[in-house]
Amino acid sequence: MSPPAQAPTNNLTGAGAGTDEPFRVFVGYDSREDIAYRVCRRSLLRRSSIPLEIIPIVQDELRSAGLYWRERGPTESTEFSFTRFLTPHLAGYRGWALFIDCDFLFVADVAELARMCAAANPRHAVLCVHHDYAPKEATKMDGAVQTLYPRKNWSSMVLFNCGHPKNRAALTPDEVSTRSGAHLHRFAWLDDDEVGEVPFVWNFLVGHNRVDPDDVAGTTPRAIHYTSGGPWFERYKDCEFADLWIQERDAYESEEKQAEEVNKPMAAAPVPSPAVSVDA
Repeated sequence: MSPPAQAPTNNLTGAGAGTDEPFRVFVGYDSREDIAYRVCRRSLLRRSSIPLEIIPIVQDELRSAGLYWRERGPTESTEFSFTRFLTPHLAGYRGWALFIDCDFLFVADVAELARMCAAANPRHAVLCVHHDYAPKEATKMDGAVQTLYPRKNWSSMVLFNCGHPKNRAALTPDEVSTRSGAHLHRFAWLDDDEVGEVPFVWNFLVGHNRVDPDDVAGTTPRAIHYTSGGPWFERYKDCEFADLWIQERDAYESEEKQAEEVNKPMAAAPVPSPAVSVDA
């Protein structure tokens, strides 16, 4: 089953990033996590108060289009490990766009992120959560190697200032297909003050971040990131916040079933036998 190409926009006005266009959300797609993508997409749409255009970043499609050609390495735990950095190119190097891994569940309105873009210092080439994260497990998801590196998980949710001169120069198909993982995931093409910060609640790492009982409003997740593995994997079916993801999945599957029933073709009426035989 192919992922939905994009989301239909809603009928509210304003994209939240200084234009009347839908706010663009690029989601890393991995064929092993199709259901994660679909649930993530639904969670975005259901809570958004602004028009959205949701675009899955599918590696096979990029290869077919000649936009990506690097061989997959042993440290790439997903099909979008590097293709995420093509977001500015895919957005036409204009405006702002959000990239997220597919293993996110949005529990708040993404319009707040769009407003951050509109208010951002134009010097910022990207905005993201500045995690201080060191995973304890050696593997994640369905056995993928857990790689430790500086600024880990910073690139799992990025607001890209797509037209920023440094992004235009550094995030081309050629650069993304040839540069090292360290260069890309550490935002090495940028100066530190060009990497703006987003509150951690928009990339709330399951098993790492915590809700502070003394500041529930400020620390409750707005976007839950099942970074080590989510309930769609047997190993993580009982992880923290699994119940929220399962509720969203069940609602998605119920809607899909209803849509199939509505669109099911009616049984064709039996064709009556001709009264007179006609030779062709």
